[in-house]
Formats: sequence, C-alpha cells, structure tokens
Amino acid sequence: METNSIYYKKGYKYQLDRDYIMNVGIKPEKDISVMFISLFTDGTLVVRNGYAWDGPSGPTVDTDTFMRGALEHDALYQLMRMNLLPRSLRNKVDRRLQKCCLEDGMMSIRAWWVYRGVRIGGSSSASPKNIKKIYTAPNK
Repeated sequence: METNSIYYKKGYKYQLDRDYIMNVGIKPEKDISVMFISLFTDGTLVVRNGYAWDGPSGPTVDTDTFMRGALEHDALYQLMRMNLLPRSLRNKVDRRLQKCCLEDGMMSIRAWWVYRGVRIGGSSSASPKNIKKIYTAPNK
C-alpha cells in the first residue's frame, strides 16, 4: 500500500546504533514496553537500536561523560510524557542522570549543575503536554 505523505517528528540529534541495557533503579509497578523503550519492574531499562534522542539539553556541551545519562534521562522522561511512568519519579530520574554522569567521569561540580538544571528547567519536558508534534509532508 502506497501513501503520498510522510509523517515525522523534529528535534533529534542522535540515533542509537545498538540496544542499550542497564539497571537504572527506577522500578515501575508493572513492565512498560513501547516501540523503542522497555522498563521492567526490576529496574532494567532497555533502549533499542534506532532510538532517536536530542542528547544533553540546555546551555551545555555534548561530551562523552554526558551522553549515556542523557539517553537514559530522555527515555525515562519520554515514558513520563506518555503517562506510563509517574511524574512523581522525576527527582529519582534526575538523580540517576547525575549519578550516570559521575560514573562516566564528569567532574562533580558539572554533574551537580546538570542535576540543578533539570530540576529547574525539566518539569515541562516530563509533561504529556510536550509530546513531540507529528508533521506531515507534503502538507496539503
């Protein structure tokens, strides 16, 4: 079946090249599984090959010490935007970002600023109101 239009979303910089699996300590009441993300009740996060994310946000530089944390953070916030993970876990997700950055070698003062930045400016990113808009081309 052919279609004359494409449907797409904007705002992504990176795309995962292979599955990422990590126990992040965020434990939902029941297993969650969507197209590119699964989060299991034991805290295991699986982000699948092909997942697109925007990397570190805000006034920052995309460094190796920030990329893994940004991936986890974006995937978990996406689950919050989809109402699959309660927003009451937001601080725990933000602390996980800070911990991940420290584990990957980020200086502690920068990791603290990363945490403060998502605490101050991240609330709207976890809101269902901020699900990415779907665009159509050609727009007829």
